[in-house]
Amino acid sequence: MQHERGGLRMRIERFPDSCAFDGCERPRKARGLCDGHYMQHRQGGQLKELKRHARHGISLGERIDMHTDKSGDCWLWTGATNELGYGQVRVEGKNRKAHRVSYELANGSIPKGLMIDHICHTPSCVRPEHLRLATSKQNQENRIAPRIGNKSGVRGVTWVPANRRWVARVGHNRKCIHVGCFDTIEEAEAAVIAKRLELFTHNNSDFH
Repeated sequence: MQHERGGLRMRIERFPDSCAFDGCERPRKARGLCDGHYMQHRQGGQLKELKRHARHGISLGERIDMHTDKSGDCWLWTGATNELGYGQVRVEGKNRKAHRVSYELANGSIPKGLMIDHICHTPSCVRPEHLRLATSKQNQENRIAPRIGNKSGVRGVTWVPANRRWVARVGHNRKCIHVGCFDTIEEAEAAVIAKRLELFTHNNSDFH
């Protein structure tokens, strides 16, 4: 027996323990729907047939797509996030960062010891083209904000009251490299950017 509710055909008697979406025989979990259709319901869109069957309802790639806003240049994760803004997704009983899962789906496994760097500097972005392999050092190179405690507002530049000049420094291979002292913050910023371009490989923000 079927009846219409909110434009959705619901099966209510023949398969009382399966998903209420017509044609879906996955076990119901919440609101009479299986995990996959319930996630669609939570997203507020029209429920549709799940194209590929997997052990827990839908494929991992489909789950990533269901929680991704692709309307802009960055593909923004709309599901759960951690305190730093990185998307989180449950995989085989464990929470994983959504951008790492998205990278692996597109490019294969992440080699041991390497990180995934957001070229776009947007933690919630899961677009594979905006993600790349990087060492810890390379990941630190791709920064846009100055370190905590920096009062100048310019990365690598500090005002020294005793000299009444701006000092430019670059951290590289665990060493602090003194670039120079300058009369204006603009000169110091230009010098520190030039030194990073000379030493770094993943400092995309310095090219802007």
